[in-house]
Amino acid sequence: MTGLDRRTAAPPPARSRRRAAARQILGIDPGLDSCGYAVIEPATRRVIDGGVIRTSSRRAMAERLREIEAGLDELLSEHAVDRVAVEELYAHYKHPRTAILMGHARGVLLLVAARRGLPVVGIAATRIKKLLTGNGHASKRQMQRAIMLTAGLPRPPEPPDVADAIAVALAADLLHERSAR
Repeated sequence: MTGLDRRTAAPPPARSRRRAAARQILGIDPGLDSCGYAVIEPATRRVIDGGVIRTSSRRAMAERLREIEAGLDELLSEHAVDRVAVEELYAHYKHPRTAILMGHARGVLLLVAARRGLPVVGIAATRIKKLLTGNGHASKRQMQRAIMLTAGLPRPPEPPDVADAIAVALAADLLHERSAR
C-alpha cells in the first residue's frame, strides 16, 4: 500500500481538525520506503495523529518522492501545524546508501514545509534520545518507555516509524520549552 497509513498511536480526533486554534507539532522520521509521522499537541503532549507515508519500491525515485510530497501535503492540510520537526541525517559507514536515500525523502519534507512557511527543527537522533531519556545512546526499549510516559500512551506505538516520529515531535517540544525559559 502506498500513501498515508493511519495506524495511529491514539484515536484520531474528529475530522473537523482543519486549522484548529491549538498549535501542533508535526514530527517526522524520514525514510523513502516508510516515512513515520506524528502530530502532537504541545500543551498536553497528546498524540493527535500518527502513521506512515509509504511508497512502493517498484516505482521510480521521482514517483516515490511525489508520493511523500502528496502525503505530507494531506497531513498539513488536516492539522493546525505551526512547526515541523525532522530527524537529522546520519550515516553509518557500513551503509552510506541509506543516508543518501533518506536524504532524498528529507529534502522533499523540507521543501513542503518551506512552501507552507513552516519553520523546521532538525534534531539529531542522539539529541532526541538525550532529551527524552537523559541518555544519548538509549536503547529502543528505553525510548519506547519514555515515549509512552511522556505522551501518556497505554502501549508502545506501532510501527517503529511512528514511535520515532513521536519522539522527534516530543523532543522538538522539549527544546522549544527550554528555549522559552
